[in-house]
Formats: sequence, C-alpha cells, structure tokens
Amino acid sequence: MRSTRHSPIRILPLLGMLAALLIPSTLTFAAPASAATAKGTAADPVRIMPLGDSITGSPGCWRAVLWNRLQNAGYTDIDFVGTLGPQGCGQAHDGDNEGHGGELVTNVADQNLLPGRLAATLPDIVVMHFGTNDVWSSISPDRILAAYTKLVGQMRASNPDMRILVAQIIPMNPSTCSGCAQRVVDFNARIPAWAQATSTSRSPVTVVDQWTGFDTAADTYDGVHPNSSGDNKIAARWYPALSALLEPGSGDPGDPGDPGDGPCSAAFRAVSVWQGGYQGEVTVTNTSASPVSGWTATVVPAGGTRLTQVWNGTLSTAADGTATVTNANWNGTLAPGAHATFGFVADTSTASGTPSATVTCTARGVAGR
Repeated sequence: MRSTRHSPIRILPLLGMLAALLIPSTLTFAAPASAATAKGTAADPVRIMPLGDSITGSPGCWRAVLWNRLQNAGYTDIDFVGTLGPQGCGQAHDGDNEGHGGELVTNVADQNLLPGRLAATLPDIVVMHFGTNDVWSSISPDRILAAYTKLVGQMRASNPDMRILVAQIIPMNPSTCSGCAQRVVDFNARIPAWAQATSTSRSPVTVVDQWTGFDTAADTYDGVHPNSSGDNKIAARWYPALSALLEPGSGDPGDPGDPGDGPCSAAFRAVSVWQGGYQGEVTVTNTSASPVSGWTATVVPAGGTRLTQVWNGTLSTAADGTATVTNANWNGTLAPGAHATFGFVADTSTASGTPSATVTCTARGVAGR
C-alpha cells in the first residue's frame, strides 16, 4: 500500500464534465509533483474534486472506475470531494463530486457559483471536464476559455497551490446537433495553448486528452454521454495524470553516465503497466557545471510502442514512433545537478514484453557553449 504524505500545498482535480440534459459529455503543462506536494496521510488525505456537468455527475461512472483503480494501485489516502453525493454506478466508491447536470461552464463563471463549492469542500486537486453544454450551445471557444480562466483564478484564491487537470473533452455527435462534432474539435484545439499560458509552477495546469481514441458510436449511449466502455476510457486517461500528482517519488534522477548528448542525461522507468499500455517517466538531469535554459529528450520505445500522451513537456512524434519531448515553459531551466521529470502514456497494443525505451537528451543555453 502506498503512503501518501500531505504536502504543504493543496492540490485539486478538475474532473468537470458535462450536461445532464443537453450533454454529457489528456498534452500537459503541469509542474512535476513531488512527494512533498502530492500526498496526504490517512488523517489528512489528498482531496480531489471531480468538476463538470452530467458527464462527471449524472451518474459519471468513470469516477467509480477511477476511484477503484487508484485504490487498487495503493492510493488509499485520497478523498473525492464535492457538494453532490454518489449517483449509483453499481460499485463501491467515494461518490462525492461537483458534476452538475446541464450546467454550462460559462454560467458557472458568470454567476460565481464555484467559490462557494470550493469553500465547502477545500480540494487540493481539481479534475475538470467542462464545456460540453457550452459547445452544444454554440458558445465561442474564446468565451469558454475566458470562463476557464476565471474558474482557475477562483481555485487559486481558494488554494494558491491548487493542482488542476483539464480535459480536452470527449467527442459528441448527437442526432440533434449536426455541428457539435466539429465544434468539439475546434474547441479542444485551443485548450493546450490556453493551459500553457495559464499554468504556473506553483499551481500547474495539466491537459488530459480525453478526445483521442474515444468513439461516440461505441463509447456513448446517445452520442454524448459515456456508456461503460466510455467510462473505462475516461478513467484510463485521467489515471496517469492524477497518479503522477499522488506519487511520492520523482523517479531515478539519472547518473552522469546515463545515455545523453551534451551536458545532460536521461533515465527511463515504467511507473505502471496495464493490458495494452503503460505509464512511463523520464528524468532529465543537468550534468554540467553550468545552468541550462532548456532541454529536449528523445524517447525510442521498444517493439512498436507509441507515446500517446505527455505531461510536463511538449510531445512530437515521428512516423517510426520516435518521440521528442521538449521542456515546458516552467521546467526548462536547470541548475547544475538539477533535474526535471516528465511522464507519458504509451500504447503497447502492437508490442509485448516488459516496457522499455532508449532515452537521450540535449541541453540548450549552456554557459560557455
């Protein structure tokens, strides 16, 4: 069982989802969570708020799947929080949430509904899937993202050290909204840049891609709200980003002799493995005697594996599966001996065996070079 040490900061999961009546409905720019900032004790658990609309709360059974997956992995010192209680789902779980069916994120922002909910529950992490009803209602991405910004400000007013996970929302294709599918695509495309501009080292914003690989025909019961298959997919996408915030260790910081190019080294480890994929972690270390202002890591996964999601860095992937990850705007500068860690999810559907990858790195802006 994992022990979760409570950090001096508070963390908040944004699990917001979407509208109960209209709709239901992971890229990343989060600072690496350390043992000192991510876990709690049994007496003081990490408080996680799933935030959104009917996709999160009506009944939002991905929350039950996620809760039990965290429990089974040993993350037991956690508390899902919200002013709403459980709504079924057929399996034991902590059902507290802030998923209000039918709500628009723009209305929540305009009417200042979130501060009272935060005050009543005091989350450390927010897991937010929010905006499906707004997209359905043809509200512009600019206005939705302005609402996101206001909510993040209110979260930080509640807790300056809030950790925030924000979804690129699941697809929707209801029979009564022919334009909804493309509007989701257009809105999701704007979220990474917004997150990068909004994230801070003290209160990072991590984007979780819930859109890729989600099929409205197979994974919803009405083109909008997830069925059992969809719940499993949503939980699987939240899990790596959330568990990264709950991990007490940041992994092997690497040794000067690890593979590398220039004044840095890179070290890989597999964090957790499941059928068809795994969560990995790479630690980049400045092995020079001078500060560096940026870094780039190359990840060559074994056996046809492909990286599908990265946090704490920006991902680009070549046709052969080689992944290049550059630092986020807040973790590129490394003092001599300092390190930064990024995490990723890898798809192993065409591979087998123990997860492995060859990792190298290069550093930029080294004094004297």
